[in-house]
Amino acid sequence: MNKTKEIWIGGFALFSLFFGAGNLILPPSLGVKAGLDWWIVVLGFVTTAVTIPILAIFAHAKLQGTLYDFGKKVSPIFSTAYCLLIYLIAIAIPSPRTAAVTHEMAIQPFFETKPILTSVFYFFLVFIFAINRSKVIGLIGKFLTPIIVMILLIIIGIAVLSSPGIVPPTTFKTPFVGGLLEGYQTFDAIGGVVVGAVIIISLNYSSHTTFEARKTLIRKAGLIAGTGLLLIYGGLILSGSLFSSTFAENASRIEILSGLSSQTLGHLGTTFLSVLVALACFTTAVGIVTGTADYMKGICKNSQKAYIITAAIASIIGIIVGSFQVDFIITLAVPALMFLYPITIVLILLNIVPEKYASKLVFRGVVLMTFIFSIPDFLGFIIPRENLTGIKNIIPLANSSLGWVIPACLVFVVVNLIPKHTK
Repeated sequence: MNKTKEIWIGGFALFSLFFGAGNLILPPSLGVKAGLDWWIVVLGFVTTAVTIPILAIFAHAKLQGTLYDFGKKVSPIFSTAYCLLIYLIAIAIPSPRTAAVTHEMAIQPFFETKPILTSVFYFFLVFIFAINRSKVIGLIGKFLTPIIVMILLIIIGIAVLSSPGIVPPTTFKTPFVGGLLEGYQTFDAIGGVVVGAVIIISLNYSSHTTFEARKTLIRKAGLIAGTGLLLIYGGLILSGSLFSSTFAENASRIEILSGLSSQTLGHLGTTFLSVLVALACFTTAVGIVTGTADYMKGICKNSQKAYIITAAIASIIGIIVGSFQVDFIITLAVPALMFLYPITIVLILLNIVPEKYASKLVFRGVVLMTFIFSIPDFLGFIIPRENLTGIKNIIPLANSSLGWVIPACLVFVVVNLIPKHTK
């Protein structure tokens, strides 16, 4: 196959991996809050929703391994616990969120049914498709992504050309940080470390392709995917900003996306987009449940029983959590993300730096420091924040929920300055 064609196929495959329909509700609402500072919010959002996930793919290109390999330099026990936690979070938050998005976008506007009914029916179908490993889901996914992207580009184009022209000031105290933390909610960094290896292996390289050539192909494919995500996410944030004066202050994320769609595409276009998003959400949920079940099957000596039980448990969790409102699920996810995302970010970064700067001691020190200084950020969304005022005032950037950044960087530098013979 022509290498240029390989690069573009790989780029579109990566784009489809990270382009989750459930994530579409995030950028427009960010834009509404961003106001005139929308471009600063874009910079923050793409840092954690585009740049870090693409770097995860680069790390996979270097490791040529699995999720377990990302943390094995810390310790086998840590890496196993990290893997289990990643999959638990995946079936507890992003998977159920797809059902909630489907209900609020595609069911609630047309039928007066309760969310629990949608959730039960939704995850019953997810379970059926997961245990039968239907290829239909993959085929649907290939067609859905291009169509949704085309519709979104039309929304963005119309929004730019026909906006009300009244853009209020930002409501964010720190726009960059607001965008950066909202990027956690895409779960794309986690998606990158979980299934990045699958995408890389799936790229059709010729047998004589060298390791360095493969890395070059993957980097170029990553840049294509990253550029696509930047255009879509940035365009939706800009669109939300341009139409921010048309939304109520307390409008939900779903209301903002639906409202933006109806103001640009009309009622029929909004209905069509809702149906497509619902189908895309479904394929995402099947992928998460299947991937988690595959992992448990692997550690249980290829047991099909373990696969079915895991798929059933994941579906039951999906039914329970998916019956809540989208904004509640997003709020529910924050503590877990404040704990897990920083660790994921440093594992990605440590796996792409040259080996001489990423010894086992460096891995252990940086991850440990990240874990310790993420605790106040994690607790800040569980207990009253005033109880943490003292410690957050001491730790740099802690009041922006980034207290782990400077300590992790300092440990990385200090450990690397220690003479090798003393390590």
